[in-house]
Amino acid sequence: MTTTLYGFSDTSFKTAGGEAGIRQLVDDFYRFMDELPEAAIIRAMHKTDLTESRDKLTRFLCGWMGGPSLYAEKYGSINIPRDHSHLPIGAHERDAWLLCMERAIALQNYPQDFATYLLAQLRVPAERIVMASKHVATQHST
Repeated sequence: MTTTLYGFSDTSFKTAGGEAGIRQLVDDFYRFMDELPEAAIIRAMHKTDLTESRDKLTRFLCGWMGGPSLYAEKYGSINIPRDHSHLPIGAHERDAWLLCMERAIALQNYPQDFATYLLAQLRVPAERIVMASKHVATQHST
């Protein structure tokens, strides 16, 4: 039995189904954000029209998973914590985001080890956003 090593080269990108597969993941993610009561707090942080948000997340995830740098091609460079630091994001918001992503991942035809790996990897930038938001809040309160 061969074990796939995700996170190297474009293995994760390919396992996620390439750009089309990632776009489906993002569509499912935003559908859960619209539907889950637990996600109302993070849905309110977005514009009513999610077209640009969907495009940005899809493009970001393509590059983040080792595929083409589609986000940079269209929007320029990104620093996830900095670019979210204007939002009040704590543990509750992080958990709501991860819940939507966990549900969306579960709908994809991913191998179980990849689904587990992907969710664990997504926790890293989610936690960094919380830390950046706390740092900004601390600066504004002094």
